[in-house]
Amino acid sequence: MNVFIGISALLTLLVVAWVIRPLLVKPTGNGMSSEKLNAAIHRDQLQALEGDLARGVISQQDFETTREELQLRLLDDTESFEEASGDQTTGFWTAPRTAAAIGVSLPVLALGIYLQLGAPAAINPPVARVNAEDQQITQMIDTLAAKLQANPDNPQGWAMMARSYKVVGRFEEAKLAFERAGDFVKTNPDMLVDYAELLGIMAGNTFVGQPQQMVEQALRLNPEHPMGLMMAGVAAYQSADYPGAVARWEKLLTMLPPDSPDAQQIQANIADARGKAGLTAGESNVLPPVPAAATAGMTPEGVNQMVDRLAARLKDNPDDLAGWARLARAYKVQGRLDEAANAYAKTGKLLDSDPDLLTQYADTLAMRASNLQGKPTELVNKALAIAPKHPMALMMAGQAAYQSGNYAKAIGHWQTALTVLPVNSPDIDPIKAEIADAKFKMGASGKP
Repeated sequence: MNVFIGISALLTLLVVAWVIRPLLVKPTGNGMSSEKLNAAIHRDQLQALEGDLARGVISQQDFETTREELQLRLLDDTESFEEASGDQTTGFWTAPRTAAAIGVSLPVLALGIYLQLGAPAAINPPVARVNAEDQQITQMIDTLAAKLQANPDNPQGWAMMARSYKVVGRFEEAKLAFERAGDFVKTNPDMLVDYAELLGIMAGNTFVGQPQQMVEQALRLNPEHPMGLMMAGVAAYQSADYPGAVARWEKLLTMLPPDSPDAQQIQANIADARGKAGLTAGESNVLPPVPAAATAGMTPEGVNQMVDRLAARLKDNPDDLAGWARLARAYKVQGRLDEAANAYAKTGKLLDSDPDLLTQYADTLAMRASNLQGKPTELVNKALAIAPKHPMALMMAGQAAYQSGNYAKAIGHWQTALTVLPVNSPDIDPIKAEIADAKFKMGASGKP
């Protein structure tokens, strides 16, 4: 800061000196005054006039008249010079006073303008502010940690603690905090994805294994989770399951704005995975992707407009079954359940052969009716007929049986689900708890 002030003061003084120098330095003569110059000119003109008279060019009367004019002009020039070169100290603003005023006012004016328009605080090194912010963040984290030590039965607090540690790069502490959060993480897709990402980073950016299992659990809770789909694709790619990576990323692509950098990157990833899997690109008649409400950077108005545009185009192209499936998922994410159900119903043959689509349709109807009885159960059973060990369909079938009081059937579906889930799946403990509850109710009621 002192160096900056010193340099600024020196430059200001140099400018002031350059401005006032002409006011303080007296001009030096050039060997001939204005009075002498005028006299010399008058003498030359008079000699020329006398020559004209001697040659008879002008008359005596003209000569005398012209000579008088020359003499009057010389007198006038001499008087004007004397007035200009006389005493100049009669006024207040003399040259020294003017120089002094400029010398004082110019630095003051410059300082005032800088204080008004400049950024004096920027003189201080930014590192100091960064360090202060880091210290503040550290203090906040330490304060939260102290509160959690005093009140450890706060899973949401531990989850927040884990995310905070992760942001500042304290990965081991973040992992411990995620573990302390317990079931809150297991039932929250955002937290599952965050935890999986942490474990992947700690493993050298490898998402195969436990991170992949967590991501799959997150996608069972929210099949439209963008970050979950991205990481699931990365995990599949890293395990050489290129078709699986393509499937995940193509689904993610339907949720991104078509011209966004993220969409372009996903398209490049898909092309690379297709090349390694020996797959050919699909037909080019796919409608533009639809963003989900969870897509970052999109306003609700923008999402609604894009979804409505897709709906309008599907009216002109009703045979695009994949387009209806995308529209149905978009409506579901937006909470427009009636419209989502109508769109799922228009997926036709695609619905008849896709267990994922069937379970999504069933989940939409169940959300609308607040239970799985009726049409949702029919759709779940149809999904199980296509894929008898579909994890989500098995869990939903168990829930439907439980709601109807058929506890034995519910237990059967849930036990089958346990056989197909990964060993470390977060779903295992909740399913075991549901099985225990169903057994208890079955014993209490005396009914199978």
